[in-house]
Amino acid sequence: MIFLYLLIGIYILGMLFIFVYSLAQGNLLWNFWKARKELSKIPIKTMDHWPKVTVQLPVFNELYVVERLIEAAAKINYPKECLQIQLLDDSTDGTVELIQKKLKEYPEINFQYIHRVNRVGFKAGALKYGLEKAEGEFIAIFDADFVPDPNFLLKTLPFFSSEKIGMVQTRWTHLNRNYSLLTRLQAFALDAHFLIEQMGRNIQQAFINFNGTGGIWRKSCILDAGNWHDDTLTEDLDLSYRAQRKGWEFVYRPEIESPAELPPIMSAVKSQQFRWTKGGAECAIKHIKGVLTQDLPFRVKFHALAHLFNSSIFIAILLVSFSSIGVWWAGVTGLIPENLFKLAGVFMIGFVIIAGVYLVSYFYARRSFIKSLGQVFWQLPLFLSVSMGLALHNAQAVWEGLTGKKSPFIRTPKFNLESGKQGLKTNNYINFKIPITTYFEGLFALIFWGMVFLHIQWGTFEMLPFHLMLALGYSLVFITSFKAYSLGK
Repeated sequence: MIFLYLLIGIYILGMLFIFVYSLAQGNLLWNFWKARKELSKIPIKTMDHWPKVTVQLPVFNELYVVERLIEAAAKINYPKECLQIQLLDDSTDGTVELIQKKLKEYPEINFQYIHRVNRVGFKAGALKYGLEKAEGEFIAIFDADFVPDPNFLLKTLPFFSSEKIGMVQTRWTHLNRNYSLLTRLQAFALDAHFLIEQMGRNIQQAFINFNGTGGIWRKSCILDAGNWHDDTLTEDLDLSYRAQRKGWEFVYRPEIESPAELPPIMSAVKSQQFRWTKGGAECAIKHIKGVLTQDLPFRVKFHALAHLFNSSIFIAILLVSFSSIGVWWAGVTGLIPENLFKLAGVFMIGFVIIAGVYLVSYFYARRSFIKSLGQVFWQLPLFLSVSMGLALHNAQAVWEGLTGKKSPFIRTPKFNLESGKQGLKTNNYINFKIPITTYFEGLFALIFWGMVFLHIQWGTFEMLPFHLMLALGYSLVFITSFKAYSLGK
């Protein structure tokens, strides 16, 4: 009985965490609706003159996308005498020669090529090193898989209407949204972040984050906040909190788009997810004490807690998913009262709220309710299922971040499949050694398919949707992981 009570306790605590997180998401959704009406009221500056700007392009072994990146950067519409473009190249392969050859096509543009032979600090180290040589008063940053809008600087700089504004972040859009089911599901998640979460936080002056790319900083803000640090895997989130805790204000503009490529295979998605979730947990440990002890409004602290610890939801889902089997068994065998068993389903309202956030962002991003209605009925449950199926992989990353285990910055492979120049099987950067957790994902899929069978056989349907989504999610993650691994052979 002690073990049973322990399972019930784990289930209740996990569902309570998810429920509280869903309340934060619901509040962001409410503020998102308010923010839509306030977007046009944000003051902008009349540009009497254009300041000096440095555009930083951090690159590491990007054979397939670096030429596209340079071509897009060369098209940036800005006074040439006020523009410096830095290629911060840490590459160890043919990307080095490819960049140098490509830059010769633009002798009229102020490209500065900086190649480091020692990749100290990874991306954070490259940005910090480039900042020492940056001539600009403002620093725009684009990762290798982005295609900067030619008018990016003309659109963003007027929003530095006050000396207190330290950063302007734009919304990511997706070059290959419709490439595959996997890219569609990733777009589902990112649209919710860049519409509901960023807008919902920004309108109530809560902490938002620079997303690592597609944004522009005031150089003095970066320096005042302590420059780039490499002690977390998410240097962007870390600097964002340090800057805002010092009083700098951030502006988020969803109407300014920064197109980028989505990872088209599961191994690349997992690499990216691991870095984001572990880095988020590392930043939570680094900043939470300072945020809670600082003189800030309750709403700001509440959303900072939800923001910094949002990746911990994967630990909660992992714990809830397996403890729910014990709770189900106790319910059907009469070890706990039937009313208590049914009451456990009340916590599922948290999943309903979270699903509502994604639903609104889906329709808003497409600006068409009728055309999107048919797609959302199958994409939303599939997205939620795959998110649950990533719980084991991401929970490991979060646990490492919370407990202080360090790991190197692993880049996400880029592909540029839209160009037609190369396919998945010819990509040199796919070298996915399958981890033990992938086998466990296959095992978990079998366990939850077994639970689905038992639900149907015994006529217990309270937890059937939850276990069905887990079975489907783990199956898809397991299958697509092995498919990605086979490409690297």
